[in-house]
Amino acid sequence: MIIVGVDGSAPSRAAVEWAAADALRLRVPLRVVHAVDRSWYQVGRFPIEDMPDTLLRNGRRVLREARELVHERQPGVEVTTLDAEGVPKVVLEDQAKDATEIVVGSRGLGGIAGTLLGSVSTHVAGHVRCPVVVVRGERPATPYGEIAVGVDDSPECEPALAYAFEQAKLRGSTLRVVHAWQLPVHAYAPGVTYDMDEVRVAQHQVVRDRLGIFAQDYPRVTVVEDVPHAHPVQAMTEASRRADLVVVGSHGRGTLGSALLGSVSRGTLHHAACPVAVVRA
Repeated sequence: MIIVGVDGSAPSRAAVEWAAADALRLRVPLRVVHAVDRSWYQVGRFPIEDMPDTLLRNGRRVLREARELVHERQPGVEVTTLDAEGVPKVVLEDQAKDATEIVVGSRGLGGIAGTLLGSVSTHVAGHVRCPVVVVRGERPATPYGEIAVGVDDSPECEPALAYAFEQAKLRGSTLRVVHAWQLPVHAYAPGVTYDMDEVRVAQHQVVRDRLGIFAQDYPRVTVVEDVPHAHPVQAMTEASRRADLVVVGSHGRGTLGSALLGSVSRGTLHHAACPVAVVRA
């Protein structure tokens, strides 16, 4: 089942459309979730008595509109709704336990104007174990027909690569595999020389080693190897300008790191021009 969080904002509506299309591709049901935290209006010296009921009515309206949007865009998708009470990011984290995928808008109605990533999308992408897709409100009139995925030389990137291959297969899209690399700082010290051709060959081999794991299972997916000399976030941002979806892996380090986004996945979420899927290792 795919779970999509909604709040009535433009990114939320885009998330519903994206989730409905992916539910059709994956042939799984879709659950639309709206969460409202009423506690803010029931504390203090002068609580707002009628505000909680207003919030609940608004939630029902948001869910009704989301359901209608799914029926309009993807009438073959089985869709249910859930009107939950609680902190939205916590509700979605709990829903993720049985989900194939979580889809959220990049920034909700409570976001700060000008920011690209809201607190809910940041929290969900950094804490749940299933793939999380963060969708912006804007989208191109026609698809580019390309999926971009970032890889490195660690096995932790393999779940992201597997997700990207499956998305490319289901969409009939080209898969651009991006491995950005940079020379170490000491490479610029006086007297230190690097054979750039050898470095490039080595970096291409990193990509081929990763692709070898999946190529036989996805013979019909056209793969483009992209090995730019750039910072990973810069490379993924550039790839996002001509992609329908960017896929990045995320793996924390230690007790604290296991619950947080990595710097590359966080940077890509902030700067990408298309939806971003974060796939945890």
